[in-house]
Amino acid sequence: MSDIEEIRRKRMQQLQQQAQQQSVDAESQERMRQEMEMQKKQAMMQILTPEARSRLANIRLTKPEFVDQIELQLIQLAQMGRVQSKITDDQLKELLKKVAGQKREINISWR
Repeated sequence: MSDIEEIRRKRMQQLQQQAQQQSVDAESQERMRQEMEMQKKQAMMQILTPEARSRLANIRLTKPEFVDQIELQLIQLAQMGRVQSKITDDQLKELLKKVAGQKREINISWR
């Protein structure tokens, strides 16, 4: 019986180590995600005026994926040096119209 108990004890120990490792991995991933969010936020503060940031924050409430896409595009433009000054609210509106206009509308007509 002691062999079975020894196997159980070792297996339990392995499972506990795996759980601890997964916990550490999850914590490090969360830290990395938070760090990336902070970097993105700082980049947006450098790229956008306060009014434009406010507009994006409002849009994020309804379309978070869309705003993430816009933010990534803005960061890429800034990294390529194509953003000369801060993007104003009016410029952001134009950009949003262009990006939103690219999506297809599906019309269903009943006969």
